[in-house]
Amino acid sequence: MRIALGQINTTVGDLVGNASLMMRYARRAAEGGAEVIVFPELALTGYPPQDLLERPAFLEAAETELQRLAVEASPLRIAIICGTAEVADFNEGKRVWNTAAMLQRGKVVFRQHKMLLPTYDVFDEQRYFRAAESQSIACIGSTPVAITICEDAWNDQHFWEKRLYERDPVQELIGLGAKAILSINASPYHIGKRALREQIFTATARRHGLPLVYVNQVGGNDQLVFDGSSFAMDASGKVIAAASSFAEELVFANFHTGTGDQRTSHPDEMDAVYEALVLGTRDYFRKTGFKKALLGLSGGIDSALVACIAVEALGKENVTGVAMPGPYSSDHSLTDALAMAEVLGIQCPTVSINGAYSAMIDTLQPVFAGAKPDVTEENLQSRLRGMTLMALSNKTGALVLTTGNKSETAVGYATLYGDMCGGLAVISDVAKMQVYALCRVANRRLGNPIPESVFVKPPSAELRPDQKDSDSLPEYPVLDAILELYVEQMVAPARIAEKLNLPLVLVRDVARKVDRNEYKRQQAAPGLKVTTKAFGFGRRLPIAQGYSE
Repeated sequence: MRIALGQINTTVGDLVGNASLMMRYARRAAEGGAEVIVFPELALTGYPPQDLLERPAFLEAAETELQRLAVEASPLRIAIICGTAEVADFNEGKRVWNTAAMLQRGKVVFRQHKMLLPTYDVFDEQRYFRAAESQSIACIGSTPVAITICEDAWNDQHFWEKRLYERDPVQELIGLGAKAILSINASPYHIGKRALREQIFTATARRHGLPLVYVNQVGGNDQLVFDGSSFAMDASGKVIAAASSFAEELVFANFHTGTGDQRTSHPDEMDAVYEALVLGTRDYFRKTGFKKALLGLSGGIDSALVACIAVEALGKENVTGVAMPGPYSSDHSLTDALAMAEVLGIQCPTVSINGAYSAMIDTLQPVFAGAKPDVTEENLQSRLRGMTLMALSNKTGALVLTTGNKSETAVGYATLYGDMCGGLAVISDVAKMQVYALCRVANRRLGNPIPESVFVKPPSAELRPDQKDSDSLPEYPVLDAILELYVEQMVAPARIAEKLNLPLVLVRDVARKVDRNEYKRQQAAPGLKVTTKAFGFGRRLPIAQGYSE
């Protein structure tokens, strides 16, 4: 069996465009001699379609496009396996299937419905879909195959110490006589995910002694970035064909000869994170219709990284940095920002907030009478910068990128309607120390646009004289270690203090800051997810609540 892996970048809701994309890949696969091409989960609708699935007209249109694709592909004499959403004809319960459809000879000849519906992290499939009660074997030529949909192949009882589901659809299908496994997926990227997938499916191939194909979606859809990284394995778990990460590709695998196309990319995980952020940013703009980006270029490490990512994602001609010195800005902040803009080749006008700040202080003085200066005056500077960027956004049509990192976002070290203004939070899931590592990646890729002085200067918001982040927060290596355990692994403060050999009072203070700043994060711009637990729709905590650890 010669199989083509169609690793494509679909757009949620663009039924005609997604079907046309699959048709182009199917034509190339047929020309390459493939008997079947396999596309990702929900490739026709795009993933995740969310509440579009509650619109009857959307589901009707999806079925129409599926049938049209089957007819259009009929002359190619190739089987197409793709994901779609399908109306489930029941009077009770959920009325939509998450379906893998096989198209052949101008018709939909087989439909497999997803059995295991994830409801953790960013997944909420039980909100929309009906779970299949049983599955069937499909045939490609004379070969019986198991077609599984993402989570259905992730529940091997021999791999996981604790499984989420009682049933193992792969094992059940093999019990029905399957001789190969074809898994279609929409599996978002996070650090370490690529290695985990390969481990899972290697174990599956070896346990059942069968070859398998894993096809994953690629591209950014809102907060999620899909890395692709599709592959085919022989019965021993050896990878015989592999697609690159973070790129659309057509890859061929031959189960008879045990050979296939071999492409690899980004063995270093920080390189992969950087590429994920570039792809997520590029697709966010492309799929929402924005062409140009704006960001505050402060001369600090965070805005430096965002500027580099934006340039790679959109092109230097579509990125503008804005230097906005204030009353406490250091000279090197402005010179570093301008030097970086010059190397990147982006425009960077200077708009001082000093006059506006003085005017606001004078305006507020009567109502501030008798009150000492505090964080109010600091936030005022940040909000004037946010207002400046939003004014330029309105005037030019460019989308503002926020530059706050995960460490700051976690503890509320950001200003609502100030530095949180914007349409996309590019690095909101990147911890501070990872920002430094990613900036080294950016310098390697872009010819060292970030001056060394940016790496060595103490982090500072520069909102009061001689201010440093460490005045209010633990040093970032310590803070990041605490946050990884508390936010991503949900470890209690007492256990964190013990594990990291830190004072319990320090850990509790950080945890308290995380908890009490939920209201800020729920007003933030959407951010790109690159860790196992990002701030966003995959982390759902109440704002008004009384529990504390």
